[in-house]
Amino acid sequence: MKLSYAVVFERLPDNYGAYVPDLPGCISTGETWGEMQQMIREAISFHIEGMLEDGEPVPEASMTVQEAMSYHAGLLSENGGAGTDSDTTIAMVEVDVPAISAGAITA
Repeated sequence: MKLSYAVVFERLPDNYGAYVPDLPGCISTGETWGEMQQMIREAISFHIEGMLEDGEPVPEASMTVQEAMSYHAGLLSENGGAGTDSDTTIAMVEVDVPAISAGAITA
């Protein structure tokens, strides 16, 4: 099954990072932009597969790019603006998660 999630990508001082607001705890890093994009796709799949194995419901991808941008801005604000020097890109990322069925997604 293919799922699309809004992902926050950041250029950090020494590498690149990404996280998925709809999947708390789903993060990844990479030394290059391309590596980080591959790693976050793998992290999303691995995260969802772990949730399924643990019997947890998989949250529906609910955030748009704009909502993820607002969410990220709120996190920066809560942290006193820490991280505002980084380049941030927010985009939808589609991943294929073969182990998931439509009934496993929760709203």
